[in-house]
Amino acid sequence: MYTYNVTAPKVVTTNFDAIGVWIVIAFILSVIGGVVTYVLFLSPKNEKKFKGFVKWLYDFLTFKNLTLEALLKVTYVIFAIFLTLVSFGFIGTDALAFFSTLILGNLILRIAYEGALLLILMYKNTNEIKDKIK
Repeated sequence: MYTYNVTAPKVVTTNFDAIGVWIVIAFILSVIGGVVTYVLFLSPKNEKKFKGFVKWLYDFLTFKNLTLEALLKVTYVIFAIFLTLVSFGFIGTDALAFFSTLILGNLILRIAYEGALLLILMYKNTNEIKDKIK
């Protein structure tokens, strides 16, 4: 007969208690850091004090400039190119799928992105009106 050497698999264990303690410490430090940053740096009285990179950082952390608008524009172009290239994969197999993906897919994508950008533009216009009223 044959004999086989069978060993039990090695079990990798981690110390979840240490991770849990670190999560609690990280949460406490983040709350303290957030409060200190807001009080010392992000206070509305500091709005006109900064220049250069520090002004950019202040505007970024107070959400004066929205990065979502630029991100949406870039991802729209990426997905439009992707849909167009995918549609060319249907040329030899199914003409209806080719035209549907090429035309309807890009049209639906455009409408979805325009809807998202409209919400951002409404926010910007509302803020502009609010600033003019003050």
